[in-house]
Amino acid sequence: MIESLPRREREVFEVVCGLENATASAVRAGLTDPPSDSAVRTLLGRLVAKGLIVHRTVDQAYVYSPAPVAAAAAETALQRVVRTFFDGSPASAATALLGMGEPLKTDELDALQRLIDQARERGQ
Repeated sequence: MIESLPRREREVFEVVCGLENATASAVRAGLTDPPSDSAVRTLLGRLVAKGLIVHRTVDQAYVYSPAPVAAAAAETALQRVVRTFFDGSPASAATALLGMGEPLKTDELDALQRLIDQARERGQ
């Protein structure tokens, strides 16, 4: 469903996912060439109606966050990236990701090692 969103809706959705909890003004600040405040609120309303984001009221302001379906959308998007750019190889994608950022923290390395060990045990 994410692929079928219009460009601006997809961009707003990605900002909300990145921030995890965001007001309309925070979303607007995260957009390139942001539209008006009312346009951002309209886009957020459309995403709520589509079930991709949810909102709650905090101090008389709506705070938006990804709906639980967003995790599934992220997985689908990642699968598409792995298929398209890494010939379907999660290991190649992971190698590329590890090479593009800051050195990993000890707890991150430990978590990755646990996942690698679990994959070995499953025979993957």
